[in-house]
Amino acid sequence: MSSSTPPALEIAGLGLQIGGATILKDVDLTVPAGSSVGVIGPNGAGKTTLFNAVSGLVKPTSGSIRLHGSDVTRTSVPRRARAGLGRTFQTSSLFPRLSVLENVRLAAQAQLGGSYSLLRFPGRADAATRRAHAALEEVGLDHKLDAFAGDISHGDKRKLEIAVLLATDADVVLLDEPMAGVGSGDVPGLVDTIRRMQSEKNCTVLMVEHHIDVLLGFVDKVAVMYFGSIIAFDDPAEIMANPVVQQAYLGTAA
Repeated sequence: MSSSTPPALEIAGLGLQIGGATILKDVDLTVPAGSSVGVIGPNGAGKTTLFNAVSGLVKPTSGSIRLHGSDVTRTSVPRRARAGLGRTFQTSSLFPRLSVLENVRLAAQAQLGGSYSLLRFPGRADAATRRAHAALEEVGLDHKLDAFAGDISHGDKRKLEIAVLLATDADVVLLDEPMAGVGSGDVPGLVDTIRRMQSEKNCTVLMVEHHIDVLLGFVDKVAVMYFGSIIAFDDPAEIMANPVVQQAYLGTAA
């Protein structure tokens, strides 16, 4: 990234209070374009809430969020998506009674400026359909186009969510526990899918993942959250050797 290129994501002084409780406090995080950052911390540390704030599902009470240099702190979820922000969730956000192809085609249709509506589906040879086919081929689901999304395996659901991101052309991607519920045999393939997505699309990835070995082997940097704040941000090896992290996250002193 050149010195004139703004970070893909810049979070400054982010805070969130709900009913007098502090959920996020003075969160600062700068993520260069094309990099990968893992977010770890004990349950209740604020990881998913941080993702919700960045993606626009909750409005922070203080601080700012900038996407590619533009302030998106108060913008809507659709506007952030159009600006290149994509998101997966801990639990599947797919349409279970639509086919694999239809799930991805809807996302492509919305990104290309069409209606996100089942009543105005694109034709079989239009741009949205072509983009959906390409995304599904990329994640290895092109042989399950007509299967209902609710009927495929959990590992394939996670791949389908990645295909949806590919179809939207998101260049800043938030992955919230992408390995959750995935069988151990499917984890390496899903990791490879995410790695290909990042390298081929040159996108920026933020990942929350409880499979620490998977996360450490994938990301460039790790941010550690504790009670709503980021207490450390460093290379994976430095993070795991940090005595403050060991005490707060692992519950042991160095």
